[in-house]
Amino acid sequence: MARSEARVPTDRPARYAKQLASHLGRRSQTSWDEETGTGGIVFQNGTGTLTAAEGALLLTVETDPENLDVLEGVVGRHLVRFGTRDELVVAWHRDNGEPGTTQSNPGDPMPH
Repeated sequence: MARSEARVPTDRPARYAKQLASHLGRRSQTSWDEETGTGGIVFQNGTGTLTAAEGALLLTVETDPENLDVLEGVVGRHLVRFGTRDELVVAWHRDNGEPGTTQSNPGDPMPH
């Protein structure tokens, strides 16, 4: 199993985690515990965790190495879409030391 993590700075980590769990729950088994600020996602080909920390939402996905890009993308794209107003960026870091994928709002201006 391969593992990837992302720390997404936000003033509303619990709100985004709850929204992500609710939305992804249409196709996957999800959970969200408001008291502990933690949740989980069971995908067809892996798992994920959501943790509302002080000032950030912590994300983790675990799957076979060939599916890591897919799960990073699914979780990251949905979160970025929910957080468009807050301009959330999800940058994944893999447990093997390699950078993972990055999701951001495609409407973000490119630096000159």
